[in-house]
Amino acid sequence: MSTTETTHNKEMLRRFHEALNSQDMEVISKTMDEVVQPDVLIRTPLPLESTGVQAVKEVFEVLLRAFPDLHVSIEDLIAEGDKVVSRNVVTGTNLGEYMGRPPTGKPVTYNEMFVVRFRDGRVAETWAVVDVLAQLRQLGMLPA
Repeated sequence: MSTTETTHNKEMLRRFHEALNSQDMEVISKTMDEVVQPDVLIRTPLPLESTGVQAVKEVFEVLLRAFPDLHVSIEDLIAEGDKVVSRNVVTGTNLGEYMGRPPTGKPVTYNEMFVVRFRDGRVAETWAVVDVLAQLRQLGMLPA
């Protein structure tokens, strides 16, 4: 893979996160259609019926309902071949229902890591590790 392609892939992942940080579902949806392959494979278990780019959009809808001020800060962005790895810090305030529980009003800060494979300049496959345990503890849903 050329340096130009690797740089492009990193920029696409930055656009992906910038769209999420807009907290505007219309912007997010439009950007996902541009940046993500329609048949993207999500290798992280999700409690959704949908697949592909529609599943990505649904995840963001759920997260933004629960954390309307959700913000992802990219700490590291490393690319090799057709893959980009992103280490992120996520912050937000729980102001909506989350995991079947009413809002707590509490802020959260947690870490996540994504490995993203690109095909034809768009996200084709993802693997994610999200620190949901830290999230749930900060929300008071689990003992500290």
